[in-house]
Amino acid sequence: MAKTKTVYVCSNCGADSPKWLGKCPNCGEWNTYVEEIVTKEPAMKRPVPGSMEGNKIRPVLLRDITTEAEARIDLKDDELNRVLGGGLVKGSLVLIGGEPGIGKSTLVLQTVLGLTGLKTLYVSGEESSRQLKLRADRLPHDNPNCFILCETHLEQIFAQAAHIRPDLMIIDSIQTIFTEVVESSPGSVSQVRECSAAILKYAKESGVPVLLIGHINKEGSIAGPKVLEHIVDTVLQFEGDQHYMYRILRSIKNRFGSTAELGIYEMRRDGLREVSNPSELLLTQNHEGLSGVAIAAAIEGVRPFLIETQALVSSAVYGTPQRSATGFDLRRMNMLLAVLEKRAGFKLIQKDVFLNIAGGLKVNDPAIDLAVISSILSSSLDISIEPGVCMAGEVGLSGEIRPVNRIEQRVLEAEKLGFSRIIIPYNNLKGFDTAKSKIQIAQVKKVEEAFRQLFG
Repeated sequence: MAKTKTVYVCSNCGADSPKWLGKCPNCGEWNTYVEEIVTKEPAMKRPVPGSMEGNKIRPVLLRDITTEAEARIDLKDDELNRVLGGGLVKGSLVLIGGEPGIGKSTLVLQTVLGLTGLKTLYVSGEESSRQLKLRADRLPHDNPNCFILCETHLEQIFAQAAHIRPDLMIIDSIQTIFTEVVESSPGSVSQVRECSAAILKYAKESGVPVLLIGHINKEGSIAGPKVLEHIVDTVLQFEGDQHYMYRILRSIKNRFGSTAELGIYEMRRDGLREVSNPSELLLTQNHEGLSGVAIAAAIEGVRPFLIETQALVSSAVYGTPQRSATGFDLRRMNMLLAVLEKRAGFKLIQKDVFLNIAGGLKVNDPAIDLAVISSILSSSLDISIEPGVCMAGEVGLSGEIRPVNRIEQRVLEAEKLGFSRIIIPYNNLKGFDTAKSKIQIAQVKKVEEAFRQLFG
């Protein structure tokens, strides 16, 4: 007879305890233990160690294993294919996470409707079939082989999948699915863990790729146990600001490709549009003559693009100067302000400094340091930077301009968009043939040299 007991499970790492703990002893997180009801089945008879009973899989030598290129499904979406590593691998389990209302379901439904040659099963645990139909009517594509199933019972989902035999299955979302194996509410740690493990087994045995849509918690990580991210083959993060029209699809984990890839979309009324050249959309066309604007040659993942950094420096109205940064690390901005104060001699201690990365992007590339301090100085002096000039370089604590990676891609991107001059770190062009470049390249060692290049 099955025994029922109550345990407390850490929602971050999955560790269990017979009593509630404020701090998890395994991962060190606070207030992550939740109460779960666990049903323990009687132990089945296991084969005796050393016997061949139940051993269907034998160990093989590594040299005897043959490797073939993974067959991938073309999703008819260049951005999504790039982030996945060239397409969707058969039998893979992909998890897509993001904030509520960011466009996860729209992205997946739009992709599904564009796959006219594949039989698709879309399982929705949050919306009714009428709601999905209203959303699909706004999207430009129409897939005649798309089946809609509004169900949260995992066993029923597998029964319908065995009847339809789909080529692709989508589950929206994994937190709403429950199984009878575990006696707890949907979305709990044990339910998410058991359901995802069962779906993984189904995907590997049948060869049907499965896309899971997952919620995120208030810290920004995917809700549920951390083991969920370990089970799946690929974890994609769909992020952006609801007040801006741009969305970024990042690869956090990918067993079949690189995690450095990046996809950019533009949210429209009729769905998401792929942004093949983000530089032209992220640059303001009429910034000529405006102070506090500098163009940086940045790289997100493996894609180079030019972004606009905007700064506003004004006298502090209150006693304590304000420091604010949108899309950039505030602590790093304070460090750059200290470098300007100590190494370049510009007094900004009694100034309010506001920094913004245009377009609502969040950039972590240290190569935009030079553009950040240039825009701050431009606003402080109220002198505009000459149009057609962009820059790339990391600023050190001693005021030196440090080399950055993939400088050739940054220079070629600036040249392709019609910029006439680019400021880069000294000796950062080793092995790059500058004779064929039409753009003027200025190499600087310190921030003072960069300021002389910009302001004379």
